[in-house]
Amino acid sequence: MKLEKKIKKFSGLSNNNLAIGFINITSYGYAFVNIKGFPKDIFIPKKKTNRAIEGDLVQVRFKNRKSGKKIEGEVIKVLKRKRKNFIGILKMKSQYGLVIVHNNTIHVDILIPIKEFNGYQHNEKVLVEIVKWPKNSKNPLGKIIKGFGVSGEYKTEIFSLLSEYGISYEFPKEVEKEAKEIVLKKNSDLNMRRDMRNINTFTIDPLDAKDIDDALSIRKLNSNTWEIGIHIADVSHYVKEGSFLDKEAYTRANSIYFVGTVIPMLPKILSNDLCSLHPEKDKLSFSSIFNMNNQGKILKSWFGKTIIRSNRRFTYEEVQKIIERKKGDYHEDISTLLFFSKILTKNRLKNGAISIEKVEIKFHLDKKNNPTRLYLEKSNEAHRLIEEFMLLANRKISEFFSLNLDGKPSNRTYIYRVHDEPDFQKIFVLKKIIEPLGYFLDIKNIKTSINHLLKSIQGKPEQNMIENLILRTMSKAKYSTKNIGHYGLSFIYYTHFTSPIRRYSDIIAHRLLNYYLTKKNNKLKSIEFYEEQSKHCSEKERLAIDAEREFLKYLQVKYIKKYLGKEFEGIITGFTEWSVYIDLLVFQTEGMIRLRDIQEDFYTLHSNNYSIIGRKKRKVYYLGDRIKVKLIDANIEKKQITLGWIKKE
Repeated sequence: MKLEKKIKKFSGLSNNNLAIGFINITSYGYAFVNIKGFPKDIFIPKKKTNRAIEGDLVQVRFKNRKSGKKIEGEVIKVLKRKRKNFIGILKMKSQYGLVIVHNNTIHVDILIPIKEFNGYQHNEKVLVEIVKWPKNSKNPLGKIIKGFGVSGEYKTEIFSLLSEYGISYEFPKEVEKEAKEIVLKKNSDLNMRRDMRNINTFTIDPLDAKDIDDALSIRKLNSNTWEIGIHIADVSHYVKEGSFLDKEAYTRANSIYFVGTVIPMLPKILSNDLCSLHPEKDKLSFSSIFNMNNQGKILKSWFGKTIIRSNRRFTYEEVQKIIERKKGDYHEDISTLLFFSKILTKNRLKNGAISIEKVEIKFHLDKKNNPTRLYLEKSNEAHRLIEEFMLLANRKISEFFSLNLDGKPSNRTYIYRVHDEPDFQKIFVLKKIIEPLGYFLDIKNIKTSINHLLKSIQGKPEQNMIENLILRTMSKAKYSTKNIGHYGLSFIYYTHFTSPIRRYSDIIAHRLLNYYLTKKNNKLKSIEFYEEQSKHCSEKERLAIDAEREFLKYLQVKYIKKYLGKEFEGIITGFTEWSVYIDLLVFQTEGMIRLRDIQEDFYTLHSNNYSIIGRKKRKVYYLGDRIKVKLIDANIEKKQITLGWIKKE
């Protein structure tokens, strides 16, 4: 009988009390199985999971529920494994080895027979495959497929993380070959492009940036009109749809930025060289050209292919110094662009945009890639200048594509960057956390209230924590052909067009706009095709963000290890039945205290999940309360920080 028929047969309640569903196994060993049509999940005791692993499709037998009680059952059979391969740390015993997996993908250790050691070492991070699970054995038997190096080392964590997320470090040979051929040919269509090589043009990027995909140009046309160009690397000119290179870029969908390392979407000879807008070189670009008057009003717009020649590469720090000192290379051009960017910011905020200026956690790494210093990088005027012009290009391009000259919808297929309204429950939790800190949130007027909150926390120790909490309340932005607007930016039309070297979504946006401009509608695919691509890009983006966060957490835990035993101030950000989560303000990272380890009283979670209360003294701690803690442990393997509660006198 096929799997689909089995699922259909056992879906919902049945006379023989059998059902099929996906199992969720807790870290404590007991589990729950979600059955379609059941009002509640089936509870599976620890000893009745029958060798099932997190996410497996299982067949269960359940007991008839007594009134008011949960449905309890047992796993009869594993129908389909969610996965067989796991990444963990090898711990050597005298007669066998255990691979311990710390990311909750499996709730038991994997046993490695001594004959399968094959030179792998104690504390080595490995990829292991489950080969069998004997009926009466607590642990499955595994075979090591690959080693990544000693756990906790920089390269080990990079390569194991890439493997965990299914991301390839190297490009296939046919992709590298195709990229080299493109570089050798350097095909260009100069006759079809607007020549802008004689106009002052420059790039502004981080100091360590290798893939430079945007540039700005500016010139004065008359006493009341400026021409501002936003030039984006013309990646789609080189990466042809359907090529090996295109398929690989689509599979990756993003470049991934780890501290000290980039895993590019395109081979480096394209991302760092041919496509990148380096100074003093002719470069192909896809540009948005705006004529603006002295009040910042757009008088005229033009979109199309160009050739540019950047005069200078700036870092954000260099431009910020020029702004502050009011002198330096291209000072007049930079100050004019800054003037217009401030008008754009003012208009955007007036229109209801949420103004989150995210503080980024940065690390200095030594020669062995160990973190030696943690610092916070705040957005300055140079960052905001670039950001506003990129937002302008993304907005105006999507408007140009989506609207006819009369302002009515064109109904043309395009890829949008959409952002839905926030979840009310998350907003309510945010309100609960910030109130003990002396801040207020008006539920009835969210955007205005959030912007007021963001201003209030400027320069405060809790600024980064609250900004992170605000971001968590927001819906996740995504790509779609179905435009619902962008809530956070308050844009009706918005796309991603300005980073095609590192985002495949932008390559799609470039292609669609070019098909429209050159009237090559025959190259268009169905709306279903582009919606599928949009969904893929959204999923890969989430994957990249998760991988980047996990690697950052590894560095944070490794860095904080040197402060074991020290005391710090923190803010309570969350509760579970067993633990309290604390944001360590000085490190901008989260640690955990087990409720059972709090010595001053026996604390339990309140039913509202927003506070804990002591059984004897009835002392209550709320979300947002400031407390003193001691750093007890920083476990690099688990990427977990354990704190101790300092008793209040």
